[in-house]
Amino acid sequence: MRAIRVTGPDEIELADVSPPSDPTLHTIAVERVGICGTDVKVFHGHIPVAYPRIAGHEMVGRVVSAPPGSPYPEGTRVMVDPGVACGWCDLCQAGRTNLCRNGGLLGREVDGVFTELIQAPTARIVGVPDHLDPRSAGLVQVLGTCVHAVKHLTPFPGRVAAVIGLGVTGQIISQLLTLSGMDVVGVTRSEWKRQLALDTGGVVRAVAPDDAEQVLADMTDGRGPAIVVEAVGTEATLARAVELVGIGGEVLAYGTITGGSTGLPYYQLYLKELTIHNPRAAVTRDYAEGADLAASGKLSLAPLVSHELGLDEAGRAFDLVDEAMKVLMAV
Repeated sequence: MRAIRVTGPDEIELADVSPPSDPTLHTIAVERVGICGTDVKVFHGHIPVAYPRIAGHEMVGRVVSAPPGSPYPEGTRVMVDPGVACGWCDLCQAGRTNLCRNGGLLGREVDGVFTELIQAPTARIVGVPDHLDPRSAGLVQVLGTCVHAVKHLTPFPGRVAAVIGLGVTGQIISQLLTLSGMDVVGVTRSEWKRQLALDTGGVVRAVAPDDAEQVLADMTDGRGPAIVVEAVGTEATLARAVELVGIGGEVLAYGTITGGSTGLPYYQLYLKELTIHNPRAAVTRDYAEGADLAASGKLSLAPLVSHELGLDEAGRAFDLVDEAMKVLMAV
């Protein structure tokens, strides 16, 4: 079967590999896969992996064989929780498998989903309704991480939230907060991303960073938003979130920040008595909730997919990630 393997920093190949053959697991024919920032970091060698490594962790497909008694028989459309958890450490026992002390991620610690067939146990499989369009189905995994993130917050109808960064996750989080009844303001330099957020109904206003403070002040009588989400992944945008949020508010640091140099506005953290949430990945039930939410039609996901390519175009797909909204590959 075909698979996209990372063979070294900035090196990938379309290889012929042996299909998986464990009869105790579900075998799933992969239909679509998505590329995210972690995959790009693996590709560039910024995240070390054992080479060669089959890349990817976002997928949707159909079961082609299942162990006896499975709730996911042949033909069932599914996605797979990409988090690998031991099941027995203290965090797993507490239901926090996303934080497993012995865990990993498909496409990073173990081979991933950029291939024709994968295998998974029942506990990591989530059904994806057949009526959900292919583009939206391809976003269920990333939707699950956004569902997990928003669960950390206490949204309140009628109050104002701001989302800094309107990439695919910023767009989805904006829609989730809007569904909760909040008035969401999207903040990004990109004019076309601002327009997309307005078109999908995820925000009531979409503004450039230089205009955000005044717009938010006007909407809140100077109090500032109750929630600010950082969905970029830089220290500067997290600092800006702290500056923009109102007293007693919540900051959701969704973007993954691995370092910085200028520091945060620490006095404001104290002065405003802020709560900062740092969600990580998701657990299987978050993906299940995301699949149900997507199937309900309450979210506008398909417009967030900017490119659809084939598996043999993986090189171009990786090149597109920085300028695209969401890149999917059909397998």
